[in-house]
Amino acid sequence: QVQLVESGGGVVQSGGSLRLSCVASGHTLDDYAVGWFRQAPGKERQEVLCISNGDGSTYYTDSVKGRFIISRDNAKNTAYLQMSSLEPEDTAIYYCAADPGFVIVHQYTEFQYWGQGTPVTVSE
Repeated sequence: QVQLVESGGGVVQSGGSLRLSCVASGHTLDDYAVGWFRQAPGKERQEVLCISNGDGSTYYTDSVKGRFIISRDNAKNTAYLQMSSLEPEDTAIYYCAADPGFVIVHQYTEFQYWGQGTPVTVSE
């Protein structure tokens, strides 16, 4: 079992930045795929933002390319999401997820373990 705990969410003005953290326990993330997702108010399905596989390959959805960066610190068993140039449309609950496999299909159903989410609000 892998437990994930996100932190770092909050309220930020449009154009600002935030860094989210995802601390894992129960297993090292070294060879796990890690992804960041979000669920906007009133939306049912979680939107994939970016994915980092254990081999170092990454995927970014078009809406966050050039603004968001996924990274890991294996020594701390922690993944990060650095977000910049935030817009009100980025307001959502942000989740990290992990899976022991190599994720090819970029959607939330590919991930086995999930954190509880951290809220991000971007004001105008």
